[in-house]
Amino acid sequence: MPSLNEIRSTFLNFFERNGHEVVESSPLVPRNDPTLMFANSGMVQFKNLFTGVEHRDYTRATTAQKCVRAGGKHNDLDNVGYTARHHTFFEMLGNFSFGDYFKEEAIPFAWDVVTKEFGINKDRLLVTVYHDDDEAAAIWKKYAGLPDERIIRIATDDNFWMMGPTGPCGPSSEIFYDHGDHIWGGPPGSPEEDGDRFIEIWNLVFMQFEQYEDGHRENLPKPSIDTGMGLERIGALLQGKHDNYDTDLMRALIEASAHATSTEPDGTGNVHHRVIADHLRSTSFLIADGVMPSNEGRGYVLRRIMRRAMRHAHLLGAQDPLMHRLVPSLVTQMGAAYPELGRAQALIEETLKLEETRFIQTLERGLRLLDDELARLPEGAALPGEAAFKLYDTYGFPLDLTQDALREKGRKVDVAGFDAAMEEQRAKARASWAGSGETKDAAIWFDLADKKGATEFLGYDTEKAEGQIVAVVRDGAALDAADKGDSVQVVVNQTPFYAESGGQVGDTGTLKTETGRARITDTRKVAGVFLHFAEVTEGRIEPGQGAELEVDHARRAAIRANHSATHLLHEALRGTLGEHVAQRGSLNAEDRLRFDFSHSKALSEEELARVEAEVNGFIRQNTPVETRIMTPDDARAIGAQALFGEKYGDEVRVVSMGRAPTGKGADGNTWSIELCGGTHVRQTGDIGLCVVLGDSASSSGVRRIEALTGEAALRHLIGQQRSLGQVAEALKAQPAEIVERVRALVDERRALQNEVAQLRRELAMAGGGGQAAAEPETVNGVKFLAQALSGVSGKDLPALIDEHKARLGSGAVLLVADAGGKAAVAAGVTDDLTGLVSAVDLVKAAVAQLGGKGGGGRPDMAQGGGKDAANAEAAIAAAKSVIEGA
Repeated sequence: MPSLNEIRSTFLNFFERNGHEVVESSPLVPRNDPTLMFANSGMVQFKNLFTGVEHRDYTRATTAQKCVRAGGKHNDLDNVGYTARHHTFFEMLGNFSFGDYFKEEAIPFAWDVVTKEFGINKDRLLVTVYHDDDEAAAIWKKYAGLPDERIIRIATDDNFWMMGPTGPCGPSSEIFYDHGDHIWGGPPGSPEEDGDRFIEIWNLVFMQFEQYEDGHRENLPKPSIDTGMGLERIGALLQGKHDNYDTDLMRALIEASAHATSTEPDGTGNVHHRVIADHLRSTSFLIADGVMPSNEGRGYVLRRIMRRAMRHAHLLGAQDPLMHRLVPSLVTQMGAAYPELGRAQALIEETLKLEETRFIQTLERGLRLLDDELARLPEGAALPGEAAFKLYDTYGFPLDLTQDALREKGRKVDVAGFDAAMEEQRAKARASWAGSGETKDAAIWFDLADKKGATEFLGYDTEKAEGQIVAVVRDGAALDAADKGDSVQVVVNQTPFYAESGGQVGDTGTLKTETGRARITDTRKVAGVFLHFAEVTEGRIEPGQGAELEVDHARRAAIRANHSATHLLHEALRGTLGEHVAQRGSLNAEDRLRFDFSHSKALSEEELARVEAEVNGFIRQNTPVETRIMTPDDARAIGAQALFGEKYGDEVRVVSMGRAPTGKGADGNTWSIELCGGTHVRQTGDIGLCVVLGDSASSSGVRRIEALTGEAALRHLIGQQRSLGQVAEALKAQPAEIVERVRALVDERRALQNEVAQLRRELAMAGGGGQAAAEPETVNGVKFLAQALSGVSGKDLPALIDEHKARLGSGAVLLVADAGGKAAVAAGVTDDLTGLVSAVDLVKAAVAQLGGKGGGGRPDMAQGGGKDAANAEAAIAAAKSVIEGA
């Protein structure tokens, strides 16, 4: 009996032998189809190849594609566990031709795989074709030898596939297996077709037409093939089972659940084990592909699946978190085929454990509230919407979980009342935001959030994706379109663009549709809606269009490096300066980083050098940068630093980087652990290099460090090296000798300056330089010496004053110097006269005549200045009058 792993390998190997490229499964989050919540078929990743938008170096491919159907149009969640073939997660085996081969090869490939590779009895097989597809019917009859009665013609859309209202389309053909007349059901197209006797195992789509808006079709120049065969279905058949959950892989997960709960796998809890096994796969693969539980979008669907499984674990009697303990069993079963499971195992386990721990804490309270509400109601009455909303808002119960719990009691929920309570809460949120004065256009963004939901951010995992334009807005009003030259804000349902937050600037890049192109100059966020500030550069863009969004890769890489370096810098500052250091603001742009932190004094050269060296040491470690989802309390419990000014919800992203010396990290192992929603490098080595430019005062008690990373840091160092070389050349010295040579030159210059100042003073005292020597006069009994000087600096005046005072023995001195058109004035009074005349009064009187204000000092020495040295004589006269009035 072949295992599911062997069946998968057999399928892929067959097509590889027949010239097909084995292509890895794409992530569950589609990057090229914004209309899909999750990848739900094998052709999703090849959509652009079928439409001709994209070309690859192969024309035929085969895959085992991960698929999830648990939200939107394709939602199998409610049936999982209760039927034989419904799953939230399944694998789709497929082979594809992109204009290479068509029906005449696709049908033989399918028949050979089913009958020769897998050895399925031909007599148990029948096929369907679209009613007018005579070509396919003839090939089945000729190659497979099927009689007409086993080639069933179907006239409905069941056998005609369309990508959308327009675009590629074509008939399909399905292979069915007959399980025998002991099982109820009829062949496809019959009244009993919904029975379980005839089970579809493979679908072949013949993509041969182009559908146009007016309804007519034309032949495609290169018809293509898209096929799909569910691994779980074919596995059940090849293993002699009629139930997908009895296959080896699913059985192993069911038994792991039974063992963990000490219950029987096939007892009364059978349905619970089936739900847990299925949901374990979907939740684990979604987490591995970057989806995290949240209250919006894909994260909300993930949370619904997780909590549904956790409730079934609770019904089995599990008192402690269960799901995370089953992950190793899943990795054992599927890790070889999907290595991403093993790489993300720790993250999957931690996320499941956190979610289930929180859910267990609220489940009992929520169920008690539900029972209390039901006790007040008449028998069979529906649960009021307000009560259901309280369960959702207070205890985190999704509406469908409440409905599921009530279904077992034969009750329903007043959904209209639930919706009304939800709208009331949203109205309060809108009012609160509008009252904050943050934006005059807030109303339109809240309306968009209510009607279309929050924007889904894909940018942690990709920088290029497709989205659907939800709105085009200008000046707070929605537009029908934006044309070339218009500046607008574009909202899409999902985006790889990071919106400005937490100190990280918003992304820039391009947006392209079938009819236009726009340059995104900034990205911001209001009420969960991402606003892409766009300048339309070509054509026209309209709401409803599909759009290809691409972030400026080089700019994002530089921003990531700066943001990650900020985390390392923060921890290095704490280690160097002390635990009081806390973030007080930051800027993470493409060209630089800025980090404000609490500290009362400037950093010394030694401290700056130590911080810089420590950051670069952790960069060179080149260790992985890890991200986990935790509650804020749990994150702080392991030492995570919160970013200043950030608002945190029930869950936070915790970013860890750097391998710390033993016992010195935030958690005894990791160097930096911070709560952060920004984008980061994958390895610390991706930062490249960090150069600290220096620190300065930002505000009272807050210092600011600026730094460069990567290419910007390298350019800075190269520039410094070039400047150093020019200095060495000018000094005619080797670079290693520059410091000593410069010190010698500084000392020499200082000595010369002192010598020149001394000579100037001597010259001024002697009356040189064309100036007469100053002679004192007696004013009101006081010797008064006053002189206007040129060629003397203001800082030379105090020394000249002291020399004049010494010569006078007793008296007052006033000197006015011409300093490049401006005036410097100084006055001195000998100690015996300071009780009669103050030098301060003399300076103030002089300064007033020189166009200045104030002046000050001591009674024996004072200084001041003014704008106009030409009024020196008037200044001297004013000082003289002060002595006359003493």
